[in-house]
Amino acid sequence: MKILVVDDDQQILNALTIGFRLQWPGSTVIPAGDAASGLRLFFEQEPDVVLLDVGMPDRNGYDVLQEIRSVSDTPVIMLTARGEETDQVQGLELGADDYVVKPFGHLALVARIKAVLRRAEPNNRVPLADFVAGDLVVDFRTRRVAVRGEAVKLTPVEYKVLEHLIRNSGRLVPHDVLTTRALGHQDGSAGDYLKVFISRLRSKIERDGQRYIETERGVGYRFVAPA
Repeated sequence: MKILVVDDDQQILNALTIGFRLQWPGSTVIPAGDAASGLRLFFEQEPDVVLLDVGMPDRNGYDVLQEIRSVSDTPVIMLTARGEETDQVQGLELGADDYVVKPFGHLALVARIKAVLRRAEPNNRVPLADFVAGDLVVDFRTRRVAVRGEAVKLTPVEYKVLEHLIRNSGRLVPHDVLTTRALGHQDGSAGDYLKVFISRLRSKIERDGQRYIETERGVGYRFVAPA
C-alpha cells in the first residue's frame, strides 16, 4: 500500500510516516513537501491513495487535485486547516474523495483512508448485464458509463452512488443507507457530501431536462428510468 502525502509541513510528513509504519504494517509513505514534487511522485510512484494539503506555497491543493483528476481516479483525501463548508464543497466538486480538517487523529485518518479505498475497489458481487435507461448506458463489468454514446468520466464515489441507485431502481434509497453503502460513512456528517456527489452526478448524466435521479427531500433519492 503506497500512500503519497503532499504537505509543506515537515512535522506532519514525519508524523504520518511514523504513524503509518506503526498503525498500518505494509504501508509505505511517499512524502512530498510541495505541489511540484507531489505531482512528480504521483506519476513516478503510482500511489494507491493521495493525502493532499490544500495550502501550499507553490500551488494550492485544488490545482493539484484537478491535474490528478484529469488523468486518474486514484483516491484523494484533502488535508486542510480550513473547516469552512465552502472549502470542503470546492474540494469535493473538483473530485476529492474525502476531506479531513487539521488537526486530526491518526487512527481516524487510517479509517477514512481504508473507507475510501473500499469504495474504490471493484464490486465483488455478480455483475449485472449492461444497464440501459433512455440515453444512459452503464456497463457494470467494466464500470463504464455513457450518455448518448459518449463516455462519461465518473469518480469512484460517483460511480458507487450511481450503481447503488440503479441496483435499487424505482425504490427510494434513504440518505443514511446511501452514505453508508456508497460513501462509507456511518454517521450523519456525510449528508452534505452526499448532496455534492448527487449534484455532480446529475450534471454528468442528465441532459436536456432528462432526470434520472429524483429527490425526496429529507428522506433520500430514487433512480427513475424514463418510460
